[in-house]
Amino acid sequence: MLAEFRGKVAGAGLEQVALDALLAKLAADGLIKAGGKQRTDSTHVVAAVAALNRLELAGESVRAVLEALAAAHPDWLEQRICVPDWARRYGTPMTSWRPPASKAKQDELAIACARDGYALLEAVYDKTAPAWLRELPAVDVLRRVLLQNYARTITEDGREVIKRREKEPEGDGLPPGHARIASPYDLDARWGVKRDTFWLGYKLHVTETCDDQPHCGCPAAGDGGTGRRGHDRDCAAPAFPNLITHVATTEATVPDSQMTSIICDDLARKNLAPGRSYLDSGYLSAALVVTAPATWGIALIGPLLADTSAQARAGAGYARADFAIDYDTQAVTCPQGRTSASWSPCTQRGKDAIVATFSVRDCGPCPARALCTTSGTRRRHLTLPPRDLAEAQAAARAAEKTIPFQADYARRAGVEGTMHQATSHGARRARYRGLPKTRLDHVYMACALNLLRLEAYWTGTPLDRRRTSHLARLELGLAA
Repeated sequence: MLAEFRGKVAGAGLEQVALDALLAKLAADGLIKAGGKQRTDSTHVVAAVAALNRLELAGESVRAVLEALAAAHPDWLEQRICVPDWARRYGTPMTSWRPPASKAKQDELAIACARDGYALLEAVYDKTAPAWLRELPAVDVLRRVLLQNYARTITEDGREVIKRREKEPEGDGLPPGHARIASPYDLDARWGVKRDTFWLGYKLHVTETCDDQPHCGCPAAGDGGTGRRGHDRDCAAPAFPNLITHVATTEATVPDSQMTSIICDDLARKNLAPGRSYLDSGYLSAALVVTAPATWGIALIGPLLADTSAQARAGAGYARADFAIDYDTQAVTCPQGRTSASWSPCTQRGKDAIVATFSVRDCGPCPARALCTTSGTRRRHLTLPPRDLAEAQAAARAAEKTIPFQADYARRAGVEGTMHQATSHGARRARYRGLPKTRLDHVYMACALNLLRLEAYWTGTPLDRRRTSHLARLELGLAA
C-alpha cells in the first residue's frame, strides 16, 4: 500500500505538497517569515543500487534483459538462446564473482558481454518477434548502455567488430557524465564528486532559517550566560527553532551553482525569500551576487570561488590577479609590462565575457613565459568578466577578508548540524530507486525534522542534548 502511494505521489509530481502545506501553516502562525536569514548546504546521497564499473554495467544490463524476457515470455526466450549456457554466465549478479585480474581478460569479457547484448537486441527487434517485447524497459536500457559504451561496425566482408569506447582523443569518446547510465536498475543515479568524496547517486540541498535569537537582556555567551547560547539558565524568552524551508534532490552531476537560482525562485514563490542567504562558494558567482538583490530581494552572503586557473591552483606563475586590467582603454598589462594585442568581447557558455590576447612577438621571447602560459600558440589568453561583474567580484573578495564579514558568515556553519541530523535519519542513503521517490523521501524527511524541532520548541526540550550510554545510565541508577 505504501509503495503504491509513493509511486502515485512521485509520478504526479506532488513531492513538495506536504512541505508546502506545513510551511504555509508555520508562516500563518508567525514561526517563519520572508525577509529573515537562511542558510543552504548540500550533501551526497548514495543510490540504493550497487556501484558498477563499466564491465559490470554491461553484464548486468544483459542480465536485466534476460530476467525481463524470462518473466514476460519464457517460451520465446528458450527458443532463442541456450538457457544452460547463458544461465552459467548471467544467472547470478556480476558483483557476486571476481572478474579477471588482467586488463586484457577484462576487455575480452566486456566484449563478450556486448556481443551477447547485441545478439539479444537483434532477436528482440527481429520482425518475427512479438512487438511488445521491444517495449520492455530493460530492452531500451540495454540498447542505450551498449550505445554509450561500445562502438560496433560491420566490415565490408560482413565481419562484426566491437570495441569499447574510450575518452577522446584516444578513443571514440564517451557521453558526458550527466547523460551516462550508471546502473540498469536506477536510470537517474549518476557518478558525482565533491572534494574527496566520489559516489553513485544523487545530491541533496537543504535550506533552513537561521534568524537571530530574541533580545531579552540576558548577558551574551561568554560574559556570564549559563543556559542557552546568549541566555541565562532561567531565561523565559523562546529560542526560535531553525526550520527547513526548502529541500531539493538532484542528480549527482548537477553543480551547486545551478541550484542557487532554483532555490531562490522557489522560496520567492512561497513568499519565504530571505533578506540574507548564507551559502558556500560552490553556490555563488559574481553574476548571482549582482542580480540576486534585484531579482529576488536576497543578499547572497558567502565567499566567491577562487581563481581556478592552473597558475592560481599551483600557487606559482602569473594568475589573473597579477595582470593590470584597464576597462577604459580595453587593455591588459602583464607583470612584465607588455600590453595585450587584442580585446575581444564574446559569449562563453551563454555568458558575456572578454578575451584579451597577447602578441606572439611579446610572449615568444619573454623570459617569464613558463610562468605565464604553456599554450602551444606561445602566447597568453586571458578571459575576463564584463566590467560590472569584475568590479562586484573585486568588492566581494575585498569584503571576504574583513572581520565583520567573517563574523557574519560564521552563521552558515550551523547548517552542518542540520546535515548531521538529516544524516542520522538516513538522508545520505537512498531508500528507493529512482530520483522521484528519493526526492519524495527527502521532502518527507524535512517535514519530520521540522516537526521534531517544533516539538522541542514547544516543550522546551533541547535538541542538542547529549546521548547517555548504557554504562552511564547504570552509574546514574546506582548513584540514585
